[in-house]
Amino acid sequence: MIQVDLTSMAIDARGLPVVLLKPSVPREDLKVFLPIWIGGQEATAIMVALEGAVLARPMSYDLMSRLLEAMDATVDRVAVTRLEAGTFYAEITLGTAEGPKVIDARPSDSIALALRVGAPIFVAEEVLREAGIHEGELSEAEEEAQVEQFSEFLDTVDPDDFRG
Repeated sequence: MIQVDLTSMAIDARGLPVVLLKPSVPREDLKVFLPIWIGGQEATAIMVALEGAVLARPMSYDLMSRLLEAMDATVDRVAVTRLEAGTFYAEITLGTAEGPKVIDARPSDSIALALRVGAPIFVAEEVLREAGIHEGELSEAEEEAQVEQFSEFLDTVDPDDFRG
């Protein structure tokens, strides 16, 4: 497993949100970004966490972190473990009094929760090698355009749209 950082979020050419993960420690043999496409609600939750915004009412990921805290459990780490037929799979490892518990999860949910609680994010090396985009393939201009497009998307999102 390779620890990664969420380096940016963008909107692809189809208008879909995507997170870009990159190894935390640079490696000559692994200069890649891992793009993972996510839903609009998850993108909003990730941006709220990145910005440290405090909403009037808790989002689902706030609720999850509060439930875990109430149960004396911690999120030790999240990991994108595999890629099958174009779908990424992830796991959340919880620390509990009974020992670690591993829970199957979507990468977008795992990342949103990890950002909320400050847990590290990992990706299996084989996933980075299989699905990663080499750094040179994503030009700075493309990245800036995608970030701008994503910012415009976020300007139209209302947190009330996600209240239950």
